[in-house]
Amino acid sequence: MVRKTGDGRNKLKLLTPSSWWGAKWREALPAGNGITGAAVYGGVHLETVMLTHGGLWWQSRTPDLPDVSGRLGEMRRLMMEGKEALAENVLVDGLKEQGYDPVMAVPLPLGDLNLNMDVSEGFKDYSRELDMETGEITVRWQDGHTRYERALFVSRADDLIVYELRSSGPGPISAKIALDLHHRGDVRRPPGRPDAPLPTGSESGSDGEFIWYAACHDEGSDFGAVARVVTIDGRISSMFNESVLEGATQALILVKLFVHEPRQAAWTRLKHELAAEHRSYTELLQPHIEEHERLFQRMTLNLDAPGREASNEELLLKAYRGEAPLAMLEKMWAYGRYLLIASSREGGDPCHLYGLWCGEYRGFWAFHMANENLQMMYWQALAGHMPELLLPVFDYVERQMDDYRRNARCIYGCRGIWIPAPTAPDSGLLKTIAPHIVHWTGAAGWIAQHYYDYYLYTGDREFLRNRALPFLREAALFYEDFLITGDDGLYISCPSNSPENRPGNGAGGPKGTAMNATMDFAIAKEVLTRLVEGAAQEGMYAEEVAGWKDMIAKIPAYQVNADGAVREWMHPAYEDQYHHRHQSHLYPVFPGKEVTRETDPGLFAAFETALRKRLVVGLKEQTGWSLAHMSNLYARMGEADKALECLDLLARSAVINNFFTLHNDWRGMGIGLDMEWAPFQIDANMGMTAALQEMLLYSDPNMIRILPALPERFLSGSAAGMLACGGYEVDIAWDRKNGTLDVRLQSLRAGGSVTLALPEACSGFRDGGRLPENRQIHILLEQGESLTLQLTFS
Repeated sequence: MVRKTGDGRNKLKLLTPSSWWGAKWREALPAGNGITGAAVYGGVHLETVMLTHGGLWWQSRTPDLPDVSGRLGEMRRLMMEGKEALAENVLVDGLKEQGYDPVMAVPLPLGDLNLNMDVSEGFKDYSRELDMETGEITVRWQDGHTRYERALFVSRADDLIVYELRSSGPGPISAKIALDLHHRGDVRRPPGRPDAPLPTGSESGSDGEFIWYAACHDEGSDFGAVARVVTIDGRISSMFNESVLEGATQALILVKLFVHEPRQAAWTRLKHELAAEHRSYTELLQPHIEEHERLFQRMTLNLDAPGREASNEELLLKAYRGEAPLAMLEKMWAYGRYLLIASSREGGDPCHLYGLWCGEYRGFWAFHMANENLQMMYWQALAGHMPELLLPVFDYVERQMDDYRRNARCIYGCRGIWIPAPTAPDSGLLKTIAPHIVHWTGAAGWIAQHYYDYYLYTGDREFLRNRALPFLREAALFYEDFLITGDDGLYISCPSNSPENRPGNGAGGPKGTAMNATMDFAIAKEVLTRLVEGAAQEGMYAEEVAGWKDMIAKIPAYQVNADGAVREWMHPAYEDQYHHRHQSHLYPVFPGKEVTRETDPGLFAAFETALRKRLVVGLKEQTGWSLAHMSNLYARMGEADKALECLDLLARSAVINNFFTLHNDWRGMGIGLDMEWAPFQIDANMGMTAALQEMLLYSDPNMIRILPALPERFLSGSAAGMLACGGYEVDIAWDRKNGTLDVRLQSLRAGGSVTLALPEACSGFRDGGRLPENRQIHILLEQGESLTLQLTFS
């Protein structure tokens, strides 16, 4: 169902072009179709559109992974003796001693489309805007008596960058247009790190109508682009490698990219394809909008926010005063949704930490990071009613399964799969030789959560049988061989790491190597429990189910420390370290759903205490993504205003003017981690969207909870098209002033039952009917049936 808004809440408007740090691409407005990306800087006289492609990565080195599993016994002996510092580098040194020296691939910016436009009297009334409902980026200004406009989108229907130049008034468009390498200054890296290299073999040219460009990848293949300039009333000529446009009131620039293809063949092919394209901007836009809206408009969020027409700069200044305006929260929710759509599609790779818009030649942490970040970027997909956006994640890991099996075998001597926290599309082998990476074993199991959740929300049993359960089984095979049994008959996880923390009493290895991280057991239990449940339903793995049940029984119970908080390591030698951004040991509450207030109120309270302890010592260790994670946790725990406070902190510390999020507080104002270089990461963008959804809806196979954490500032509003576990579409509208809450559920799947839990503020039905004392209603709906409740809400 398409739900149009048209009221400004899904538009970002800026009054300044990109300018920050000299790395202007960071402040550009992004467009993408999941594979092809464009980022518009917004300059009047000198304009740049950065071009990127999801299939273009470089600087990888992938030697054969040596087998160091024979060293595991010695490492474990040292660990058991409490000599973690000696044990920590046993496996790492084994890899290095055998000459293992890999390099992680990073995204390579493909190039820049550069425009040089004449200026007559100087600009005024400048703005640039992103319409997230259509994916269009528009730059507008006035020069003398002439209005100028440039509009761009990346077609999801045609895999084509469409860019139109327009003028209205006496002044025509005069412009020089060229394709080139991406800005060469973006080889700069953080202090103390050498500048990145540039691609070689750069070549560009123009015959007026066509512009072409290519450069050489470090593995020897070519990449580049071809653009075609079309005008009805202007003149086009060529000068060196530029197209020169004169005397036009309108011009259309069409751009196609290529990767890993000989340049001459690619140029010929793309010129032929572009020459055959005769549609106008509007005609090209329509099929793109249909594809884009099908995803973007499936869910809407309305906080009845004033000031939706305010610019990003104005909203950020208000947020900087302490509270993010409701209009900014609406837009940030929509932006996270937009960014995931723009950087994910079936057939491509999943969204990484830079989305689709890496403008660095050696992107800092620009990869797929699965000890938190990859998962956070997709938390929003299911409740946001975009399950198909998870398919690139599944395709990605399934392409790399042989690498993951080799990792498990060569590092730990185990069957099944071991996924390193960081990976890139070219290889799933271990590339980062650091103890906190090598000793963390939870990535496969955490990704398995997305597999099984996809089934729970969509009901796709073919997916469950053929993809989800086989993947979970591979993760379980690793646990069968990796976990060791202690004298008490319970499992020991060794080596272990609680990302990316270390015990507070100085025990453990210097890089966090320990035993029995709570997260290890939480993930293993979730994998095994879901395997048993899914296998029973599908009649699969009958000979293995009993073994998995025995494994579940050997997983130790969660432990609580003297402060009343769940312990981060289930081992007496390790004391908790609260002063850290990761909250890995809270996995059973979020993103897992093992422990709830209803199922175990005492243990749930201990998880609540553990979360609050992360703030007792101050905020200086927080990052953009950790504040987003903490917001999701507080929402899951029903702490609405604390959840919103985390987003307020995020908005005033780690958001820049185009609403991209950064890793840390780039102004050094004491909220976030101090770093000289503030890495660009959009995981917090995605996590913020997920947190706002988490405030409005919780669901598991047995319960749908309405408005579980509604902040006091959200006086009225609505959310339509949310997806709940079990395949229910949920619409909610609330108004505290008028005392109303409307809830609509529609079953999208074959008939089933679920318990609907209403918020405490509900006192009854508006027709006078009474609610059960616990405000829970048992619902039974057949496929296509809907139920509407009209409630009082004080």
